Amino acid sequence: MTVVEIVDILGTVAFAISGASAAMRRKLDPFGVIIVSFATAAGGGTIRDVLVGIEPVSWMTNPNLIYTILISVFISFLFRRYLVKISKTLFLFDAIGIGLYTVVGVEIGITAGLPPLICVTLGCITACFGGVLRDVLLNKIPVLFRRNIYATACIIGGFMYFGLKKLGVPPAWTFPSAAITVILIRLLAVTYKIELPSPYKVKS
Repeated sequence: MTVVEIVDILGTVAFAISGASAAMRRKLDPFGVIIVSFATAAGGGTIRDVLVGIEPVSWMTNPNLIYTILISVFISFLFRRYLVKISKTLFLFDAIGIGLYTVVGVEIGITAGLPPLICVTLGCITACFGGVLRDVLLNKIPVLFRRNIYATACIIGGFMYFGLKKLGVPPAWTFPSAAITVILIRLLAVTYKIELPSPYKVKS
């Protein structure tokens, strides 16, 4: 397996558990949990593949991703009491997922020979839109559309990954460096309540 494939699987696990945890907190039935988990883990990658022109999309040609999601859901069910009670679990796995998926999306853009800005955009789409689908299915305003430092973390990590790769830094350093950067920015932003400025505040 390549480094990209390994990172993709790790991101799939993180997002699948994130989706399953969110669905179980809403007390969905097992089928609903699987659907939400699948949408969270594969949604961003599916949109990315469609935009890049990959046919069929990656999860259709790689059944390992489907097995990974199903196994992750099964594990989530086994530890459902633990996952549901700890609210930080969803946030932690979501942060890990966006970090890993950002570098996967950027790498696919680089492989396709796309410009830097488009590569980073693909990284953001891969990382963020699974969470958007998850929140929409659970009737919530997506995190991406709030003031949270979410896509911003992906943008910073995406440009970092692109820059390190173009400088010839080995993949063993570029992948973890960019992914950890995204994760840390997201964790620090939530911990210290750092948010984007709101356009709706009116000074009195």
